[in-house]
Amino acid sequence: MEKNVSLHQLQKKIHYEFNDFGLLTRAMTHTSYANEHRKQKVQHNERLEFLGDAVLELVSSEFLYKKYPDRTEGELTKLRASMVCEPTLAMCAREWHLGSFLRLGKGEELNGGRNRDSITSDAVEALIGAIYLDGGFASAKEFVEEFILKDIENKKLFYDSKTILQELVQGKETGDPEYRLVKEEGPDHDKCFYVELVLNGTAFTKGKGHTKKAAEQEAAYLAIRKLQKQ
Repeated sequence: MEKNVSLHQLQKKIHYEFNDFGLLTRAMTHTSYANEHRKQKVQHNERLEFLGDAVLELVSSEFLYKKYPDRTEGELTKLRASMVCEPTLAMCAREWHLGSFLRLGKGEELNGGRNRDSITSDAVEALIGAIYLDGGFASAKEFVEEFILKDIENKKLFYDSKTILQELVQGKETGDPEYRLVKEEGPDHDKCFYVELVLNGTAFTKGKGHTKKAAEQEAAYLAIRKLQKQ
């Protein structure tokens, strides 16, 4: 009963109520949970993920086609890739605490699966697929536009931050940004990395993340915002 209550809460977060509640349950069921409950023939979310990925690509393609009429096919393809990549979807998932609603196997639970980008981003795609099957393309499109494509410029800035920062400081006295790993905490399955970004020999910003790359991206993003204010 507790799982059903949790999933009803998720419906409120995503502003969509399922006609077939089983689709939502399946979308939140990881393969590790299904494998541990084979006798009950529990279905996992991989097929929904496959479907949701296709819907997401179509909706985001239409969105970009209309939003950027002067961009070339190559530019649109690159932009779409940054918008619907694993880190971006995982970032969206964190906004609704999607990891807390997942059904995971015991091993995956112990290994920090609820916070793993690969698992949460897959669950986002599965959720899109479930909404598509439950309410049709219009409902899925509405969800994607409200929860994935909103604030896309800021999301793009975040996940292209290292490249954008490199371009910003190029040719300036600050020199190239340097990323230094300050410390790392936690067990191997749930590490947290802390990175210091150095410009012109001085610590400029700090970032943290579950991978060194994520920590560097955050530090770069904060540096861009800091430079924009100066």
